[in-house]
Amino acid sequence: MEAGGRLRGEARAVSQEVSLAFFDTNVLLYMYDDDEPQKKVRAIEVFERAVEDNLAVLSTQVLQEFYVNATRRLAVPLSPERAAARVRDFARLPLVRVDEAMIIAAIERHRSMSFSFWDALVIEAALKAGSERLLTEDLQHGQRIEDLTVENPFREGA
Repeated sequence: MEAGGRLRGEARAVSQEVSLAFFDTNVLLYMYDDDEPQKKVRAIEVFERAVEDNLAVLSTQVLQEFYVNATRRLAVPLSPERAAARVRDFARLPLVRVDEAMIIAAIERHRSMSFSFWDALVIEAALKAGSERLLTEDLQHGQRIEDLTVENPFREGA
């Protein structure tokens, strides 16, 4: 995936080896953020491990957000061509396509649980994928949402 090289077999918990991991946009963006070198290394490590283990899942929303933010909000933005190439790479992974039912469910979750609409849509996509882990720094680490557990891969001791 260009951001870093393949990592070799680190020990990891059995539960993480068999749990699908849904990646929020912020984790993908950190793989290209030279202003956050520690987060960059960690994002690459976590993402590449999940890809190697065939456990990484994304959504069309995450791809869209990645392209927009990678070309506008990084300290050194990616060129539109490079960002598009990364989106094409990411799109090879298992991908949840946002549909009208997910949008309605996200609106309901937003209204009932005080998540932003966009976070609620990410949650709905992760649940639809059957993911047990949602990797993001935008929500509370350890929070359980139905069968989904929020994990912040950048927290101290992660």
